[in-house]
Amino acid sequence: MRWLDLGIVVVYLIGITWFGARFRKSQKSLRDYFLGGRQAPWWAIALSIVSAETSTLTIIGTPALAFAGNLGFLQVVFGYLLARVVISTVLLPHYFRGEMYTAYELIERRFGERTRRLTAASFLALRALAEGVRVFAISIVIGIVLGTGELASIAVIMGLTVFYTFEGGMTAVIWTDVVQMVLYVTGAVVSLFWILQHIPGGWPEVWALASASAKFQIFDFHIGPLPEFFSRTYTFWAGILGGCFLTTASHGTEQLMVQRLLAARSKGESRAALFASWVVIFTQFSLFLVIGVMLYVFHTVTGTPAPQPADRLYPDFVWRYLPPGVAGLVVASILAAAMSNLSAALNSLASTSIMDFYKPLAAKSGVARSDASYLRLARAATLLWAAVLFGIGYLARLWGPVLEAGLSIASVIYGSLLGVFLLGVLTRRAGEKAALAGMIAGLATMLYVKQFTSIAWTWYVLIGTAATFFTGLAASLFENKERHA
Repeated sequence: MRWLDLGIVVVYLIGITWFGARFRKSQKSLRDYFLGGRQAPWWAIALSIVSAETSTLTIIGTPALAFAGNLGFLQVVFGYLLARVVISTVLLPHYFRGEMYTAYELIERRFGERTRRLTAASFLALRALAEGVRVFAISIVIGIVLGTGELASIAVIMGLTVFYTFEGGMTAVIWTDVVQMVLYVTGAVVSLFWILQHIPGGWPEVWALASASAKFQIFDFHIGPLPEFFSRTYTFWAGILGGCFLTTASHGTEQLMVQRLLAARSKGESRAALFASWVVIFTQFSLFLVIGVMLYVFHTVTGTPAPQPADRLYPDFVWRYLPPGVAGLVVASILAAAMSNLSAALNSLASTSIMDFYKPLAAKSGVARSDASYLRLARAATLLWAAVLFGIGYLARLWGPVLEAGLSIASVIYGSLLGVFLLGVLTRRAGEKAALAGMIAGLATMLYVKQFTSIAWTWYVLIGTAATFFTGLAASLFENKERHA
Protein backbone atom coordinates (compact mmCIF):
# COMPACT_ATOMS: atom_id res chain seq x y z
CA MET A 1 0.00 0.00 0.00
CA ARG A 2 2.76 2.44 0.92
CA TRP A 3 4.95 1.47 -2.03
CA LEU A 4 2.39 2.84 -4.50
CA ASP A 5 2.23 6.16 -2.64
CA LEU A 6 6.00 6.37 -2.36
CA GLY A 7 6.27 5.57 -6.06
CA ILE A 8 3.97 8.49 -6.94
CA VAL A 9 5.98 10.86 -4.72
CA VAL A 10 9.27 9.72 -6.28
CA VAL A 11 7.90 10.02 -9.83
CA TYR A 12 6.69 13.55 -9.05
CA LEU A 13 10.05 14.60 -7.57
CA ILE A 14 11.98 13.27 -10.56
CA GLY A 15 9.47 14.65 -13.07
CA ILE A 16 9.34 18.22 -11.72
CA THR A 17 13.13 18.34 -11.39
CA TRP A 18 13.54 17.22 -15.01
CA PHE A 19 10.87 19.71 -16.18
CA GLY A 20 12.52 22.65 -14.43
CA ALA A 21 16.04 21.75 -15.60
CA ARG A 22 14.87 21.80 -19.24
CA PHE A 23 14.81 25.61 -19.17
CA ARG A 24 18.61 25.83 -18.91
CA LYS A 25 18.97 26.37 -22.67
CA SER A 26 17.04 29.65 -22.52
CA GLN A 27 19.31 31.12 -19.82
CA LYS A 28 21.82 33.30 -21.67
CA SER A 29 21.92 36.49 -19.56
CA LEU A 30 20.99 37.90 -16.15
CA ARG A 31 17.75 39.20 -17.70
CA ASP A 32 16.85 35.61 -18.59
CA TYR A 33 18.02 34.14 -15.27
CA PHE A 34 16.39 36.70 -12.95
CA LEU A 35 13.39 37.99 -15.00
CA GLY A 36 12.65 35.06 -17.30
CA GLY A 37 13.39 37.34 -20.27
CA ARG A 38 10.08 39.12 -19.40
CA GLN A 39 8.24 36.63 -21.59
CA ALA A 40 5.90 34.89 -19.12
CA PRO A 41 2.13 35.55 -19.59
CA TRP A 42 0.25 37.34 -16.80
CA TRP A 43 -1.79 34.29 -15.78
CA ALA A 44 1.37 32.21 -15.25
CA ILE A 45 2.85 35.01 -13.12
CA ALA A 46 -0.41 35.16 -11.14
CA LEU A 47 -0.20 31.46 -10.31
CA SER A 48 3.49 31.85 -9.52
CA ILE A 49 2.65 34.68 -7.08
CA VAL A 50 0.14 32.39 -5.37
CA SER A 51 2.68 29.57 -5.17
CA ALA A 52 5.26 31.88 -3.62
CA GLU A 53 2.64 33.29 -1.25
CA THR A 54 1.43 29.86 -0.20
CA SER A 55 4.25 27.47 0.71
CA THR A 56 4.03 24.42 2.94
CA LEU A 57 3.23 26.73 5.87
CA THR A 58 -0.19 27.40 4.35
CA ILE A 59 -0.92 23.79 3.54
CA ILE A 60 -0.05 22.33 6.93
CA GLY A 61 -0.49 25.43 9.10
CA THR A 62 -3.85 26.79 7.90
CA PRO A 63 -5.90 23.64 8.69
CA ALA A 64 -4.32 23.69 12.16
CA LEU A 65 -5.55 27.28 12.68
CA ALA A 66 -9.16 26.35 11.83
CA PHE A 67 -8.90 23.15 13.90
CA ALA A 68 -7.97 25.17 16.99
CA GLY A 69 -10.10 28.24 16.19
CA ASN A 70 -12.38 29.21 13.29
CA LEU A 71 -12.27 30.86 9.84
CA GLY A 72 -11.06 34.17 11.28
CA PHE A 73 -7.82 34.04 9.27
CA LEU A 74 -9.88 35.06 6.20
CA GLN A 75 -10.08 38.56 7.69
CA VAL A 76 -6.34 38.85 6.99
CA VAL A 77 -6.94 37.65 3.41
CA PHE A 78 -9.43 40.50 2.84
CA GLY A 79 -6.60 42.81 3.85
CA TYR A 80 -4.52 41.20 1.09
CA LEU A 81 -6.97 42.60 -1.49
CA LEU A 82 -6.71 46.14 -0.14
CA ALA A 83 -2.92 45.81 -0.32
CA ARG A 84 -3.06 44.96 -4.01
CA VAL A 85 -4.93 48.21 -4.66
CA VAL A 86 -2.19 50.14 -2.84
CA ILE A 87 0.65 48.33 -4.66
CA SER A 88 -0.87 48.79 -8.12
CA THR A 89 -1.43 52.52 -7.62
CA VAL A 90 1.51 53.59 -5.42
CA LEU A 91 4.46 51.29 -6.14
CA LEU A 92 3.95 49.49 -9.46
CA PRO A 93 4.25 52.61 -11.70
CA HIS A 94 7.71 53.30 -10.23
CA TYR A 95 8.93 49.78 -10.95
CA PHE A 96 8.16 50.10 -14.65
CA ARG A 97 10.07 53.33 -15.19
CA GLY A 98 13.05 51.79 -16.93
CA GLU A 99 14.16 48.18 -16.54
CA MET A 100 14.79 47.04 -12.98
CA TYR A 101 16.02 43.69 -11.74
CA THR A 102 15.32 44.19 -8.02
CA ALA A 103 13.01 46.27 -5.86
CA TYR A 104 15.97 47.98 -4.22
CA GLU A 105 17.14 49.72 -7.38
CA LEU A 106 14.15 52.03 -6.82
CA ILE A 107 15.50 52.90 -3.38
CA GLU A 108 18.92 53.79 -4.81
CA ARG A 109 17.32 56.14 -7.35
CA ARG A 110 15.53 57.93 -4.54
CA PHE A 111 17.91 57.78 -1.56
CA GLY A 112 21.30 56.55 -2.70
CA GLU A 113 23.51 53.49 -2.60
CA ARG A 114 23.77 53.06 1.19
CA THR A 115 20.00 52.87 1.63
CA ARG A 116 19.77 50.43 -1.26
CA ARG A 117 22.29 48.16 0.45
CA LEU A 118 20.48 48.40 3.80
CA THR A 119 17.07 47.55 2.32
CA ALA A 120 18.59 44.73 0.27
CA ALA A 121 20.39 43.37 3.34
CA SER A 122 17.10 43.55 5.31
CA PHE A 123 15.45 41.47 2.60
CA LEU A 124 18.26 38.88 2.65
CA ALA A 125 17.97 38.49 6.43
CA LEU A 126 14.16 38.41 6.31
CA ARG A 127 13.88 35.90 3.51
CA ALA A 128 16.60 33.62 4.89
CA LEU A 129 14.94 33.44 8.33
CA ALA A 130 11.37 33.10 7.03
CA GLU A 131 12.38 30.54 4.41
CA GLY A 132 14.22 28.56 7.08
CA VAL A 133 10.86 28.02 8.82
CA ARG A 134 9.37 26.86 5.53
CA VAL A 135 12.24 24.46 4.93
CA PHE A 136 11.62 22.94 8.36
CA ALA A 137 7.91 22.62 7.50
CA ILE A 138 8.94 20.41 4.58
CA SER A 139 10.73 18.06 6.95
CA ILE A 140 7.50 17.55 8.93
CA VAL A 141 5.78 16.13 5.85
CA ILE A 142 8.70 14.03 4.63
CA GLY A 143 9.33 12.74 8.14
CA ILE A 144 5.73 11.42 8.28
CA VAL A 145 5.97 9.81 4.84
CA LEU A 146 9.47 8.35 4.87
CA GLY A 147 10.07 8.14 8.60
CA THR A 148 13.37 9.93 8.09
CA GLY A 149 15.01 12.37 10.46
CA GLU A 150 14.72 16.11 10.00
CA LEU A 151 18.20 16.49 8.52
CA ALA A 152 17.69 13.86 5.80
CA SER A 153 14.19 15.15 5.01
CA ILE A 154 15.44 18.70 4.44
CA ALA A 155 18.37 17.46 2.34
CA VAL A 156 16.17 15.51 -0.11
CA ILE A 157 13.90 18.42 -1.09
CA MET A 158 16.64 21.02 -0.91
CA GLY A 159 18.90 19.07 -3.26
CA LEU A 160 16.26 18.52 -5.94
CA THR A 161 14.92 22.10 -5.82
CA VAL A 162 18.38 23.60 -5.98
CA PHE A 163 19.15 21.54 -9.09
CA TYR A 164 16.36 22.88 -11.29
CA THR A 165 16.58 26.43 -9.89
CA PHE A 166 20.33 26.42 -10.55
CA GLU A 167 19.75 25.25 -14.11
CA GLY A 168 16.58 27.04 -15.23
CA GLY A 169 16.51 30.34 -13.32
CA MET A 170 13.32 32.42 -13.09
CA THR A 171 11.74 30.78 -16.14
CA ALA A 172 11.96 27.39 -14.41
CA VAL A 173 10.63 28.92 -11.19
CA ILE A 174 7.52 30.40 -12.85
CA TRP A 175 6.56 27.37 -14.92
CA THR A 176 7.24 24.79 -12.22
CA ASP A 177 5.13 27.01 -9.93
CA VAL A 178 2.22 26.71 -12.37
CA VAL A 179 2.46 22.91 -12.46
CA GLN A 180 2.95 22.61 -8.72
CA MET A 181 0.07 24.92 -7.85
CA VAL A 182 -2.38 22.96 -9.99
CA LEU A 183 -1.15 19.80 -8.29
CA TYR A 184 -1.47 20.95 -4.69
CA VAL A 185 -4.91 22.53 -5.17
CA THR A 186 -6.08 19.31 -6.83
CA GLY A 187 -4.65 17.36 -3.90
CA ALA A 188 -6.47 19.58 -1.41
CA VAL A 189 -9.82 19.17 -3.19
CA VAL A 190 -9.39 15.40 -3.33
CA SER A 191 -8.48 15.20 0.37
CA LEU A 192 -11.45 17.42 1.32
CA PHE A 193 -13.91 15.01 -0.27
CA TRP A 194 -12.11 12.05 1.27
CA ILE A 195 -12.25 13.52 4.78
CA LEU A 196 -15.99 13.95 4.25
CA GLN A 197 -16.28 10.21 3.51
CA HIS A 198 -14.76 9.41 6.91
CA ILE A 199 -17.24 11.52 8.89
CA PRO A 200 -20.44 9.63 9.85
CA GLY A 201 -23.36 11.74 8.69
CA GLY A 202 -21.30 13.57 6.03
CA TRP A 203 -21.66 17.30 5.44
CA PRO A 204 -24.84 17.76 7.58
CA GLU A 205 -22.86 16.46 10.57
CA VAL A 206 -19.94 18.78 9.75
CA TRP A 207 -22.29 21.76 9.50
CA ALA A 208 -24.16 20.96 12.71
CA LEU A 209 -21.14 20.27 14.90
CA ALA A 210 -18.91 23.00 13.46
CA SER A 211 -21.70 25.61 13.68
CA ALA A 212 -22.38 24.68 17.31
CA SER A 213 -18.68 25.24 18.05
CA ALA A 214 -18.59 28.56 16.08
CA LYS A 215 -16.05 27.06 13.66
CA PHE A 216 -17.55 28.88 10.66
CA GLN A 217 -17.25 32.31 12.24
CA ILE A 218 -15.21 34.68 10.03
CA PHE A 219 -15.62 38.21 11.39
CA ASP A 220 -14.73 39.48 14.84
CA PHE A 221 -15.54 43.19 15.24
CA HIS A 222 -14.51 43.26 18.91
CA ILE A 223 -12.71 46.43 20.02
CA GLY A 224 -12.46 46.55 23.83
CA PRO A 225 -9.62 48.14 25.85
CA LEU A 226 -6.49 49.01 23.83
CA PRO A 227 -4.20 46.32 25.33
CA GLU A 228 -6.75 43.64 24.51
CA PHE A 229 -7.50 45.20 21.10
CA PHE A 230 -3.88 44.93 19.97
CA SER A 231 -3.27 41.51 21.52
CA ARG A 232 -6.08 39.76 19.59
CA THR A 233 -4.59 38.23 16.45
CA TYR A 234 -7.60 37.63 14.21
CA THR A 235 -10.09 40.50 14.37
CA PHE A 236 -11.64 42.43 11.50
CA TRP A 237 -9.47 45.46 12.27
CA ALA A 238 -6.24 43.49 12.62
CA GLY A 239 -7.10 41.52 9.50
CA ILE A 240 -7.95 44.45 7.21
CA LEU A 241 -5.22 46.82 8.41
CA GLY A 242 -2.63 44.22 9.36
CA GLY A 243 -3.23 42.12 6.26
CA CYS A 244 -3.04 45.21 4.06
CA PHE A 245 0.28 46.39 5.50
CA LEU A 246 1.71 42.86 5.56
CA THR A 247 0.94 42.22 1.89
CA THR A 248 1.90 45.72 0.73
CA ALA A 249 5.30 45.00 2.28
CA SER A 250 5.65 41.42 1.03
CA HIS A 251 4.33 41.98 -2.51
CA GLY A 252 5.44 45.57 -2.95
CA THR A 253 8.91 45.73 -1.36
CA GLU A 254 10.24 42.18 -1.03
CA GLN A 255 12.26 40.86 -3.95
CA LEU A 256 10.60 37.43 -3.74
CA MET A 257 7.34 38.94 -5.06
CA VAL A 258 8.53 42.08 -6.83
CA GLN A 259 10.75 39.92 -9.03
CA ARG A 260 7.61 38.24 -10.41
CA LEU A 261 5.91 41.58 -11.04
CA LEU A 262 9.03 42.80 -12.87
CA ALA A 263 9.03 39.65 -15.01
CA ALA A 264 5.71 40.64 -16.63
CA ARG A 265 5.66 41.96 -20.21
CA SER A 266 4.12 45.29 -19.18
CA LYS A 267 2.75 47.24 -16.23
CA GLY A 268 -0.81 46.28 -17.25
CA GLU A 269 -0.02 42.56 -17.28
CA SER A 270 1.79 42.91 -13.95
CA ARG A 271 -1.31 44.53 -12.43
CA ALA A 272 -3.57 41.82 -13.90
CA ALA A 273 -1.35 39.11 -12.40
CA LEU A 274 -1.46 40.82 -9.01
CA PHE A 275 -5.27 41.00 -8.79
CA ALA A 276 -5.88 37.58 -10.33
CA SER A 277 -3.60 36.08 -7.70
CA TRP A 278 -5.90 37.37 -4.93
CA VAL A 279 -8.91 35.49 -6.32
CA VAL A 280 -6.88 32.28 -6.27
CA ILE A 281 -5.36 32.92 -2.84
CA PHE A 282 -8.77 33.63 -1.27
CA THR A 283 -10.18 30.41 -2.71
CA GLN A 284 -7.14 28.50 -1.57
CA PHE A 285 -7.13 29.74 2.03
CA SER A 286 -10.87 29.05 2.26
CA LEU A 287 -10.25 25.50 1.06
CA PHE A 288 -7.55 24.75 3.63
CA LEU A 289 -9.49 26.38 6.47
CA VAL A 290 -12.55 24.24 5.67
CA ILE A 291 -10.28 21.18 5.67
CA GLY A 292 -9.22 22.18 9.20
CA VAL A 293 -12.85 22.48 10.32
CA MET A 294 -13.65 19.07 8.84
CA LEU A 295 -10.67 17.51 10.60
CA TYR A 296 -11.96 19.00 13.86
CA VAL A 297 -15.32 17.30 13.27
CA PHE A 298 -13.61 14.05 12.26
CA HIS A 299 -11.54 13.82 15.45
CA THR A 300 -14.50 14.89 17.59
CA VAL A 301 -16.95 12.37 16.11
CA THR A 302 -14.54 9.43 15.92
CA GLY A 303 -12.84 10.14 19.24
CA THR A 304 -9.37 9.68 17.76
CA PRO A 305 -6.74 11.92 19.36
CA ALA A 306 -5.35 14.67 17.14
CA PRO A 307 -1.61 14.38 16.40
CA GLN A 308 0.80 16.74 18.12
CA PRO A 309 2.08 19.26 17.28
CA ALA A 310 -0.98 20.60 15.43
CA ASP A 311 1.05 21.19 12.25
CA ARG A 312 1.06 17.38 11.76
CA LEU A 313 -2.75 17.31 11.62
CA TYR A 314 -3.36 17.46 7.86
CA PRO A 315 -0.35 15.47 6.57
CA ASP A 316 -0.98 12.81 9.23
CA PHE A 317 -4.59 12.33 8.10
CA VAL A 318 -3.51 12.16 4.46
CA TRP A 319 -0.95 9.47 5.11
CA ARG A 320 -3.09 7.41 7.51
CA TYR A 321 -6.54 7.52 5.96
CA LEU A 322 -6.39 8.26 2.24
CA PRO A 323 -6.40 5.20 -0.06
CA PRO A 324 -3.29 4.00 -1.93
CA GLY A 325 -2.38 6.33 -4.76
CA VAL A 326 -4.52 9.19 -3.49
CA ALA A 327 -2.30 9.64 -0.42
CA GLY A 328 0.75 9.71 -2.67
CA LEU A 329 -0.90 12.36 -4.88
CA VAL A 330 -1.72 14.61 -1.93
CA VAL A 331 1.71 14.22 -0.32
CA ALA A 332 3.29 15.04 -3.69
CA SER A 333 1.07 18.13 -3.83
CA ILE A 334 2.30 19.30 -0.42
CA LEU A 335 5.90 18.83 -1.55
CA ALA A 336 5.02 20.75 -4.73
CA ALA A 337 4.12 23.83 -2.68
CA ALA A 338 7.33 23.48 -0.71
CA MET A 339 9.52 23.22 -3.78
CA SER A 340 7.86 26.08 -5.63
CA ASN A 341 8.39 28.44 -2.71
CA LEU A 342 11.93 27.31 -2.07
CA SER A 343 12.94 27.74 -5.71
CA ALA A 344 11.50 31.27 -5.73
CA ALA A 345 13.38 32.17 -2.56
CA LEU A 346 16.69 30.86 -3.91
CA ASN A 347 16.35 32.83 -7.14
CA SER A 348 15.35 36.07 -5.38
CA LEU A 349 18.15 35.76 -2.81
CA ALA A 350 20.64 35.19 -5.63
CA SER A 351 19.31 38.13 -7.67
CA THR A 352 19.58 40.53 -4.72
CA SER A 353 23.09 39.30 -3.86
CA ILE A 354 24.37 39.82 -7.41
CA MET A 355 22.39 42.89 -8.56
CA ASP A 356 22.35 44.89 -5.31
CA PHE A 357 25.76 43.99 -3.90
CA TYR A 358 28.26 42.29 -6.22
CA LYS A 359 27.56 44.07 -9.51
CA PRO A 360 27.66 47.65 -8.10
CA LEU A 361 30.91 46.84 -6.26
CA ALA A 362 32.42 45.35 -9.43
CA ALA A 363 31.43 48.45 -11.42
CA LYS A 364 33.06 50.71 -8.79
CA SER A 365 36.31 48.76 -8.86
CA GLY A 366 36.39 48.85 -12.66
CA VAL A 367 36.01 45.08 -13.08
CA ALA A 368 34.36 44.29 -16.43
CA ARG A 369 32.50 40.99 -16.65
CA SER A 370 30.59 39.35 -19.46
CA ASP A 371 26.97 38.19 -19.18
CA ALA A 372 28.23 34.60 -19.14
CA SER A 373 30.49 35.42 -16.19
CA TYR A 374 27.65 37.05 -14.24
CA LEU A 375 25.43 34.07 -15.03
CA ARG A 376 27.99 31.73 -13.47
CA LEU A 377 28.13 33.95 -10.38
CA ALA A 378 24.32 33.96 -10.16
CA ARG A 379 24.31 30.16 -10.14
CA ALA A 380 27.05 30.10 -7.50
CA ALA A 381 24.99 32.48 -5.34
CA THR A 382 22.03 30.09 -5.68
CA LEU A 383 24.15 27.26 -4.25
CA LEU A 384 25.46 29.44 -1.43
CA TRP A 385 21.98 30.46 -0.32
CA ALA A 386 20.82 26.84 -0.48
CA ALA A 387 23.48 25.99 2.11
CA VAL A 388 22.38 28.91 4.32
CA LEU A 389 18.70 27.90 4.16
CA PHE A 390 19.60 24.30 4.96
CA GLY A 391 21.27 25.42 8.19
CA ILE A 392 18.47 27.79 9.22
CA GLY A 393 15.86 25.14 8.39
CA TYR A 394 17.49 22.72 10.79
CA LEU A 395 17.48 25.33 13.60
CA ALA A 396 13.86 26.39 12.89
CA ARG A 397 12.46 23.26 14.55
CA LEU A 398 12.83 25.15 17.86
CA TRP A 399 10.70 28.16 16.83
CA GLY A 400 7.11 27.00 17.46
CA PRO A 401 4.04 26.58 15.16
CA VAL A 402 5.28 26.97 11.59
CA LEU A 403 2.67 29.28 10.03
CA GLU A 404 2.68 31.91 12.75
CA ALA A 405 6.46 31.58 13.26
CA GLY A 406 7.05 32.35 9.59
CA LEU A 407 4.63 35.26 9.50
CA SER A 408 5.84 36.84 12.75
CA ILE A 409 9.51 36.66 11.69
CA ALA A 410 8.67 38.33 8.38
CA SER A 411 6.49 40.95 10.04
CA VAL A 412 9.31 42.22 12.27
CA ILE A 413 11.39 43.34 9.26
CA TYR A 414 8.63 44.17 6.77
CA GLY A 415 7.65 47.40 8.55
CA SER A 416 11.01 49.12 8.08
CA LEU A 417 11.11 48.01 4.44
CA LEU A 418 7.64 49.29 3.63
CA GLY A 419 8.18 52.48 5.64
CA VAL A 420 11.27 53.49 3.67
CA PHE A 421 9.60 52.67 0.33
CA LEU A 422 6.61 54.86 1.24
CA LEU A 423 8.98 57.58 2.41
CA GLY A 424 10.57 57.45 -1.02
CA VAL A 425 7.46 57.47 -3.21
CA LEU A 426 5.12 59.64 -1.11
CA THR A 427 7.51 62.44 -0.07
CA ARG A 428 10.17 64.55 -1.75
CA ARG A 429 11.53 66.03 1.47
CA ALA A 430 13.39 63.04 2.96
CA GLY A 431 16.97 62.29 1.92
CA GLU A 432 19.35 59.38 2.53
CA LYS A 433 20.17 60.19 6.17
CA ALA A 434 16.48 60.53 7.06
CA ALA A 435 15.68 57.22 5.34
CA LEU A 436 18.46 55.42 7.21
CA ALA A 437 17.33 56.92 10.52
CA GLY A 438 13.76 55.82 9.80
CA MET A 439 14.78 52.25 9.01
CA ILE A 440 16.89 51.92 12.15
CA ALA A 441 14.04 53.32 14.28
CA GLY A 442 11.54 50.94 12.64
CA LEU A 443 13.71 47.86 13.26
CA ALA A 444 14.42 48.91 16.86
CA THR A 445 10.71 49.51 17.50
CA MET A 446 9.73 46.11 16.17
CA LEU A 447 12.39 44.24 18.12
CA TYR A 448 11.02 45.88 21.27
CA VAL A 449 7.39 45.12 20.31
CA LYS A 450 8.15 41.44 19.64
CA GLN A 451 10.23 40.86 22.76
CA PHE A 452 8.50 42.97 25.39
CA THR A 453 4.81 43.35 24.46
CA SER A 454 1.81 41.09 23.87
CA ILE A 455 0.84 42.84 20.61
CA ALA A 456 -0.34 40.32 17.99
CA TRP A 457 1.86 39.74 14.92
CA THR A 458 -0.92 41.02 12.64
CA TRP A 459 -0.14 44.56 13.86
CA TYR A 460 3.65 44.31 13.45
CA VAL A 461 3.99 45.67 9.91
CA LEU A 462 1.66 48.61 10.51
CA ILE A 463 3.57 49.63 13.65
CA GLY A 464 6.98 49.17 12.01
CA THR A 465 5.90 51.09 8.91
CA ALA A 466 4.56 54.00 10.96
CA ALA A 467 7.72 54.15 13.11
CA THR A 468 9.95 54.15 10.02
CA PHE A 469 7.90 56.63 7.98
CA PHE A 470 7.33 59.23 10.69
CA THR A 471 10.86 59.01 12.10
CA GLY A 472 12.21 59.50 8.58
CA LEU A 473 9.85 62.41 8.03
CA ALA A 474 10.92 64.04 11.32
CA ALA A 475 14.60 63.43 10.57
CA SER A 476 14.15 65.08 7.18
CA LEU A 477 13.41 68.40 8.94
CA PHE A 478 16.88 68.37 10.54
CA GLU A 479 18.40 67.10 7.30
CA ASN A 480 16.99 70.05 5.38
CA LYS A 481 18.30 72.49 8.02
CA GLU A 482 21.81 71.03 7.51
CA ARG A 483 21.53 71.53 3.75
CA HIS A 484 20.55 75.19 4.12
CA ALA A 485 23.05 75.95 6.90
